[in-house]
Amino acid sequence: MENTPASNFLQSIIAEDISSGRVQEVVTRFPPEPNGYLHIGHAKSISVNFGLAEANGGRCNLRFDDTNPEKESQEFIDSILEDVRWLGYQWDGEVRYASSYFQQLYAWAMFLVEDGKAYVCDLNAEQAREYRGTLTEPGRNSPYRERSVAENLDLLARMKAGEFDEGSKVLRAKIDMAAPNMNMRDPILYRIRKVAHHQTGTDWVIYPTYDFAHGQEDAIEGVTHSVCTLEFADHRPLYEWFISNLPVSSQPRQFEFGRLNASYTVTSKRKLKRLVDDGMVQGWDDPRMPTIAGMRRRGFTPAAIRHFCDMIGTTRGEGVVDIAMLEHAIRDDLNENAPRGMCVLNPLKVVLSNYPEAQLEQLSVPAHPSREDLGQRILPFTRELYIDAEDFREEANKKFKRLVLGKRVRLRNAYVIEADGVELDEAGNIVAVLAHLIPGTLGNDPEDGVKPKGVIQWVSAREGKCATVRLYDRLFNDVAPDKGESDFMDLINPDSLQVVTQAWIEPALAQAAAEQNFQFERVGYFVADRYDHSTDAPVFNRTISLRDTWNSG
Repeated sequence: MENTPASNFLQSIIAEDISSGRVQEVVTRFPPEPNGYLHIGHAKSISVNFGLAEANGGRCNLRFDDTNPEKESQEFIDSILEDVRWLGYQWDGEVRYASSYFQQLYAWAMFLVEDGKAYVCDLNAEQAREYRGTLTEPGRNSPYRERSVAENLDLLARMKAGEFDEGSKVLRAKIDMAAPNMNMRDPILYRIRKVAHHQTGTDWVIYPTYDFAHGQEDAIEGVTHSVCTLEFADHRPLYEWFISNLPVSSQPRQFEFGRLNASYTVTSKRKLKRLVDDGMVQGWDDPRMPTIAGMRRRGFTPAAIRHFCDMIGTTRGEGVVDIAMLEHAIRDDLNENAPRGMCVLNPLKVVLSNYPEAQLEQLSVPAHPSREDLGQRILPFTRELYIDAEDFREEANKKFKRLVLGKRVRLRNAYVIEADGVELDEAGNIVAVLAHLIPGTLGNDPEDGVKPKGVIQWVSAREGKCATVRLYDRLFNDVAPDKGESDFMDLINPDSLQVVTQAWIEPALAQAAAEQNFQFERVGYFVADRYDHSTDAPVFNRTISLRDTWNSG
């Protein structure tokens, strides 16, 4: 999908609302429930809500819809705040909470009771399902539906006071048990939950449902465009019923767009939690997770994620986005912005017989081939080097463009060398390549005209640093792990993480700041781990390979 304004139907709606005078100032909101870490789908919602406000000179509220304390925590709140900031967005004013409006919501619940439009129901969960009906059969009225206003007010007050057990009573709206839309069949407004709340403590033992709370929260905050994903389309009539039947201060309107579903990915919070709880990943911010925290730790950049969200557009339809689009966005961003460095994942020593043992050259090379603003980096060159073992063969055909006995290769950004022999251990394994340097070839072709076969990366054995490198790949090896008959846990890619503990890096990389991105030349894009990396014990995570090895096109 082209990244054009036409791909965002919401912008067209807002533009019309502004031009017609229906809206003076655009106010949107991002309303996460703090019951898990945000994922790539939430990144899309963030970009839509904050982006629409930015594009139209409006404001966007960040509001936690914290109506279910059993599954919510301060940990999730803190992670969400950090994710939104990291993506580069700033909410309007203070952080908002549904719990801040609990007293007002309760007053509005009493208003509905007094207006004869809500009642306390004693049906248990199983009975309520039976009375609700099905998609093809209407529901039946609860036997408690005709309680008097006085009785309902008394029972609601006693619910609030904690007199009743959980599950024994609920407050329901009185709408239409025969409505084709199941959401309109006397939905629940309040449940008894004797659970401490992360914001209000033990002040409340009854909590409003999301359906009852979120429209009224929008009205309190003056939200003009309440944007949500398509699964809430069937809830919109209920949203509008509450707005119409309560004395709210404004009239927000709900709009739905297609949620972001990506290939090779699961975004269900329940499934992500199972991955964490079952130890299949190392936490919510594991770099294989599709959480924003995980993508950040893997080295994805805010710019790349925002660009990806723009690329896929905003439509009314549901669909599956090829995850390769996100990978393309991060490759483009890092290719343009990431400094270069050299890393040898499988070190094999090379000894240059004609280079003085004590000599040290400090080679100055550009940190980036086209970004002069990134300056120079220093490569120490010494007699003993490490190259990748895969870059050497004692014998090879002409297609092998690396180091072969009797042949030449250029060390990247340095000299041409020629391999003369090998040193073996007692078991007959190669422990070193014996070679010689071709003089006068620093940045030049050999004077004798014998061209090197290729270019390989290298690191000084004396000056380089040992590092741990984590090679991350897609967590699932099935394009649609959320679909089909297989348990998604059976579709986990067994090669989604490989850890190299004896990689060798150029010394400047060990000095990298946490979360600094690099291209390891000929290897891929990497980031210094935000938690584990240190100068004494460098740790790098692979963000993405240089090319798409999944052939997902």
